[in-house]
Amino acid sequence: MIDDSTRVPLGENKDYINASYIRIMNSGEEYFYIAAQGPLPSTTDDFWQMVLENNSNVIVMITKEIEGGVVKCHHYWPISMKKPLELKNCRIFMENYQILQCFIIRIFQVVRKSTGTSHFIKHLQFTNWPDHGTPAPVDGFIKYVRYVRKSHLTGPVLVHCSAGVGRTGVFLCVDVVFCAIEKNFPFNIKNIVAQMREQRYGMIQTKEQYCFCYKVVLEVLQKILTFD
Repeated sequence: MIDDSTRVPLGENKDYINASYIRIMNSGEEYFYIAAQGPLPSTTDDFWQMVLENNSNVIVMITKEIEGGVVKCHHYWPISMKKPLELKNCRIFMENYQILQCFIIRIFQVVRKSTGTSHFIKHLQFTNWPDHGTPAPVDGFIKYVRYVRKSHLTGPVLVHCSAGVGRTGVFLCVDVVFCAIEKNFPFNIKNIVAQMREQRYGMIQTKEQYCFCYKVVLEVLQKILTFD
């Protein structure tokens, strides 16, 4: 269920990929993302083409490849630093990685085969989301969202989970709110979610995910009060 007006077109033929441009307005500022389905073996080439065409320097992955014995997302990057991943139009090298408590940081160099040009990408995989429910405690997720924001330089922030609506929606909502808090802007979570849903069907899937957004924001605001 993709809204045609927001879908991300691929190449000159505007080929189909299960991904949507999401623009969220808050206090006169626009936040720009791509919300995407996690790559499948058959869509990995397209996924990387989308990353390059949109000049995104950050990929936000909020799922493990396998959860509860079910494949949630294809392993779409090189398995080791020794051997690049060969795709149709590009070659992907893993330059570096670091495993933290709640997320993994990977640095990729993507080389276009046609031109030989390189594009560096930070791949940030949140690994602490339980198979059912939402992360508790919320501290790890807060650190993760902040780290993503700090890492973003070019293009829309590309976010995916498995279907690209549930956890992806939570991330987008929390990111916009954190930016608002930092700038002392007012914000309205219900309004942010409504904006997302107008652009991609079903963003934030469960009541629990919706409540989790409030829980995370509350935690951040309480910390600010303690510091004051």
